[in-house]
Amino acid sequence: MKVVETVSEMMQVSKGAGRPLGLVPTMGYLHEGHISLVRKAREESRTVVVSVFVNPAQFGPTEDLASYPRDMDRDLAMLKEVGTDIVFAPPAEEVYPSGFDTWVTVDKLSQRLEGAVRPGHFRGVATVVAKLFNIVRPDRAYFGQKDGQQCAVIRRMAGDLNMGLEVVVLPTVREPDGLAMSSRNVYLTPEQRKAAPVLYRALCRVREMWQQGERDAERLRQAARQMVQAEPKVERIDYVSVADAGTLEELDTVDCPAMASLAAKIGKPRLIDNVLLI
Repeated sequence: MKVVETVSEMMQVSKGAGRPLGLVPTMGYLHEGHISLVRKAREESRTVVVSVFVNPAQFGPTEDLASYPRDMDRDLAMLKEVGTDIVFAPPAEEVYPSGFDTWVTVDKLSQRLEGAVRPGHFRGVATVVAKLFNIVRPDRAYFGQKDGQQCAVIRRMAGDLNMGLEVVVLPTVREPDGLAMSSRNVYLTPEQRKAAPVLYRALCRVREMWQQGERDAERLRQAARQMVQAEPKVERIDYVSVADAGTLEELDTVDCPAMASLAAKIGKPRLIDNVLLI
């Protein structure tokens, strides 16, 4: 397994790499959700590249960039075990050199849900992913459905800008009690961790109602909101959404493929989750 830290070397290595080449972009502090993406890339690719980069451009001024969990030695050991060929782990100044002044914005998709709560977040996401696509030149890039809005933004960007790669989205990987795996779960106290699966239970209730024929989107949102509000450890609900899965526009009636999603603060972290209604 080769570790690459500069853009110029990564571009050179990818030129000579066996094809197809699969890329798994990560911010490190890996868990089984990330590893499931690497395994899928390994199945479908001659060369597997995993990027490990905590992207400063997607953190707001009050967010947890400095304290975001990091453990590169552990990450490298996990990636080696699942057959990663190349790890691209650049420092921030390599990705955003002095004078950097070009940004990628996926307009409408980025303004909703997470984008409304975290202004500028998806500009940072889209820009770094566009750079990774240009540097690594993958044939396929792998993402998890847990970040459902991010997946929609990246798919739109890749299509609109004719980037010539396949964006592969795999199902959310969950803990046995349903909590979506996330690097930020490490911030939860034992009591908060016990409470956190309420988010998934609320989404399961939405899906169950939909499967039973409920199509009124506001009734679905209210059912989820009531379940989450009943959990005392939830300090704040940022949004509960039932939206068109492609455009992320809120629905009145669920008459198309939809994504039910929510975000809530439990202790230090904001937790997000979603289920598809398709």
